[in-house]
Amino acid sequence: MNKLFKGMLCTVALLGFTGLAQAAKYKEIEVSDGGSISGKVMAGAAVEKTKTFTISKDPKICGEGSREVPLVEINKNGTVKNSIVFLYKVKQGKAFPKELMNVTINQKKCEFTPSFSVMANGGKLTAVNSDATLHNIHTYELIGKARRTAINVSQPNAGDKVTKKIKMRKGAGMKIECDAHDFMHAYMFVAQSPYYAKVGENGEFTITDIPPGEYKIRLWQGFLGEIKGGKVKVSTGADTKIDLSF
Repeated sequence: MNKLFKGMLCTVALLGFTGLAQAAKYKEIEVSDGGSISGKVMAGAAVEKTKTFTISKDPKICGEGSREVPLVEINKNGTVKNSIVFLYKVKQGKAFPKELMNVTINQKKCEFTPSFSVMANGGKLTAVNSDATLHNIHTYELIGKARRTAINVSQPNAGDKVTKKIKMRKGAGMKIECDAHDFMHAYMFVAQSPYYAKVGENGEFTITDIPPGEYKIRLWQGFLGEIKGGKVKVSTGADTKIDLSF
């Protein structure tokens, strides 16, 4: 096979890959005939889970003794705290809220604030060190039981700030840790589209302005991961009801 022909094949393959990548990217359009999805989410088979860590460094800043890190929190009414309902692989629809494009997480008294947050895929995450000690923020894209490093940055001084663009490949969220303090933990849902809702403490959720069509709906919680919820049909101007559980 001559070099010219090989080059042509490579070019065609590259163009095909680029086309697929562009086709997979979410497109913002005006939605004038949208419907909505609402319902309630219960814990189902999920149970409360915490992990205890010994505070072994920087007691004047981080405190002393141990820290209980909640992995799964169940409200008294049987709903899951910090859980998300989202539509899977939506190709186009309403615009992302501006506040999801630039999100800040603070490290103060050796804790991440907020401990749970949401941002848009392709948005920018700013990490601030407000402690007079070294922190090393390390974020992982959660892909099933596997995880892939997204950010790994050392911040040795109080006032250090780093901003990184977040681009998820397959996962729906990230785990956030500090490599210098193993008792620092947080989770972040990274939305591939604005068609998601954080479940309220009463278990209720609503997703609005959805273009008519059939969608796959899923649940997500940092420790529990993604749970498939089946398919749901959205009609023009109508609200579709669906109840889900972990």
